[in-house]
Amino acid sequence: MKLRVGIWAGVGLLVAVGWGLYAYPTFPRLIEEDPIVFNLALLTQPIALASHRLHFGIGLYWVLLANALTYGLIGLIVESVRQKLRHA
Repeated sequence: MKLRVGIWAGVGLLVAVGWGLYAYPTFPRLIEEDPIVFNLALLTQPIALASHRLHFGIGLYWVLLANALTYGLIGLIVESVRQKLRHA
């Protein structure tokens, strides 16, 4: 179970890195200009959603950490429920 939760956290980190790599070359054109891409970015990065709604800036490293922790927590919940359902 620890390995699977770690994989979830790694996926969260990779999602944040992917958005960072996407935003880097398109810097003058903001992600906010394309509503589909912007909403997808907010849905896949919960800290970015909180940052946007509450109007505070957050650094790249904090986004990476927060996204990895959030996905790890989601993975812990999913794996716990999956384990309970498997034994039932």
